[in-house]
Amino acid sequence: MFPEASLQRIAASIAASESRHHGQICFAVEERLPLRELFAGQDARAAAQEAFAQLRVWDTAGNSGVLLYLLLADHRIEIVADRGYASRVGHERWQAVCDDIQQALSAGDAEAAVLGGIAALSDIVAEQFPRERGALDDGNELPDRPVLL
Repeated sequence: MFPEASLQRIAASIAASESRHHGQICFAVEERLPLRELFAGQDARAAAQEAFAQLRVWDTAGNSGVLLYLLLADHRIEIVADRGYASRVGHERWQAVCDDIQQALSAGDAEAAVLGGIAALSDIVAEQFPRERGALDDGNELPDRPVLL
């Protein structure tokens, strides 16, 4: 679903988006949950939260990390945002991004769906953690390259 060229374009999109704000966006894709996790009752949300921790998206200086998680087998999209967004961005706003990605995935272009999702996330992050003109770059705390779990 995501050939190397797509992964590179997604990474470039994340890098470009982060020039607009002080947040960190991470994209992770998991083909399917391992059987032991399914038998334990784990769902896509729990898997996304586990990936959020495993990939250390929570460990950004400004508490401004966001994980876009795609579970291919279940056709599920989850967004897990760090605590810096808790009182600023409601669940319905994150869900709207997930719904838009789901609709685009249904149209058959996975790369375009993810790129649209990254653009929407970048808008949200830029509203909450804008990069002021002339501000020093605080570094790229998370890899931009999509993570294949």
